[in-house]
Amino acid sequence: MPETRALYPAIEPYETGLLDVGDGHRVYYERVGTPGAKPAVFLHGGPGGGISPEHRRLFDPARYDLLLFDQRGCGRSTPHAGLEANTTWHLVDDIEALRQLRPGTERWLVFGGSWGSTLALAYAQKHPQRVSELVLRGVYTVTQAELDWYYQYGVSEMFPEKWARFQAPVPQAERGHMMAAYHRLLTGPDLARRQEAALAWSLWEGETITLLPSAANHDQHADAHFALAFARLENHYFMHGAWLKDGQLLREAHRLSGIPGVIVHGRYDMPCPARYAHALHQAWPGSEFHLVEGAGHAWTEPGILGRLLDATDRFAAL
Repeated sequence: MPETRALYPAIEPYETGLLDVGDGHRVYYERVGTPGAKPAVFLHGGPGGGISPEHRRLFDPARYDLLLFDQRGCGRSTPHAGLEANTTWHLVDDIEALRQLRPGTERWLVFGGSWGSTLALAYAQKHPQRVSELVLRGVYTVTQAELDWYYQYGVSEMFPEKWARFQAPVPQAERGHMMAAYHRLLTGPDLARRQEAALAWSLWEGETITLLPSAANHDQHADAHFALAFARLENHYFMHGAWLKDGQLLREAHRLSGIPGVIVHGRYDMPCPARYAHALHQAWPGSEFHLVEGAGHAWTEPGILGRLLDATDRFAAL
């Protein structure tokens, strides 16, 4: 059984705000820890997952000045579940705008898990001079093969009863392209069907991201308000391939050369197959790779959590 490490004590933000990033979007952010300590930014998953108080506890508050934010359209950012002007490159620009809120922060540690790892890679490859270190968990490079594995054929074979529930809102004739069918439902005018589809999409992920069933993950993904942003944003991003060329993040991994980094990935990660994390490690000179046995996708899996805390502790001294 992997060693379990405790999270840092719960702390409250010392600053919160809503940053107007244009295009009608206002992004909620918070800063926690010690003002003037090592700067870091936390990038949540989804897209559309939002931040939680637990995420603050991955960093030693005595040694970090950590910024967390809800990406466009989710959490406490507004408009809720909004799709307009909401792309990967808008979010990359938002990260830069948030960095500039703290004068003198030329570089910061970037921490991203799941979709957050995708966003971290996109940001670091565009702005390598702004990244002091990278900590990535549950690497997702948003290739068509990864999308097909999770939303068409692959994980369906591991969770047949959950897959049947995921298929249920979609007419039989449209099940050959599940993402497109869900896109129609999630953007359609029928609000009841939109909410039904959002819950089914959200629960498919909430019930397949841990090695063993997790009531906490199920309950979060079953919340109707959470599910609407989560499902609409994920589907919106993935229908557009996250505005990345297929395989782009792996092809351009050489841009990360010189950035110290740690990759943490569960052996039995269902949404994000381990081969892509391994490929990133091979393409990223100097990266450190931890493939955690007996773990799925979620950051709360004991072996994954321990490796993440080890990484933030180690980089706090740099």
